[in-house]
Amino acid sequence: MDSQTQTPDVALKELLHRAFDEQIPNYGGYNLVFASGGAGAGGSYVVGFRAQPLELVVAPVDPRSYEALEPATSVDLTNLSHLAQLRDAGYEVAMSTGRMFRIDVAPVPVLHLDDADGRHTVELEQIDDCAEFHDFMEAFMDTLDSIDAAGQEAEA
Repeated sequence: MDSQTQTPDVALKELLHRAFDEQIPNYGGYNLVFASGGAGAGGSYVVGFRAQPLELVVAPVDPRSYEALEPATSVDLTNLSHLAQLRDAGYEVAMSTGRMFRIDVAPVPVLHLDDADGRHTVELEQIDDCAEFHDFMEAFMDTLDSIDAAGQEAEA
């Protein structure tokens, strides 16, 4: 990394985008945030999200190289089992297949970046994207609630 032309934050964002972009052919339609695994789930993730069509994509990444660890997992209304907010920045996303992610999305997570000069601590600035993600998750949960309410009305 040339420190005069690129900040560590920008370099880290490029690595995270690359890990996501390599797995998702239409990556341009997603907003991205970095998430850490919470409550025993562990891990580091690049999470893509979009409102149309309503979808969340979880791409596990290596916390040292920020390269993809496994294929990304797409979560939408067809394969979602449940979605819950666990704490202010944390969510549980469970799929009908049994796969579950517990993720925390912070506005400025502290990560590490290795380059020719060694290992650096980097504050990843994702304040606006983090706020958009939390708004997205709230809307996703509202959509699920309205589907459940419509189903209950149909049964009555």
